[in-house]
Amino acid sequence: MGVTMDRDFVESRDGSFYVMGSRVPLARLVREFQHGEPPEAIRSHYPTLSLEQVYGAITFYLGNKEEVEKDISERERVEDEFTKTHPAPPHLKEKLERARQQPLARRT
Repeated sequence: MGVTMDRDFVESRDGSFYVMGSRVPLARLVREFQHGEPPEAIRSHYPTLSLEQVYGAITFYLGNKEEVEKDISERERVEDEFTKTHPAPPHLKEKLERARQQPLARRT
């Protein structure tokens, strides 16, 4: 007897994919997954999500790579465009870079 999924974990909203019932873009989870983060670590970055939602979102991505990659590319284009037209103050950039390096230093 086969098991079927009785839940959807990803929804299309505002022209992009999101984890169902959350404000978390699928693109964020996928990028972490592509950079080698295991689902348990990804889940720890998004406390509003369950581990089941993270696995479900990754499963959706794996089954719909072309469509999801297209969405990710478009999101990155829009974000890059916004960043170019709304540069952050230099002191804020430095502070954000220090914050980004802290988790990396803990992993190594």
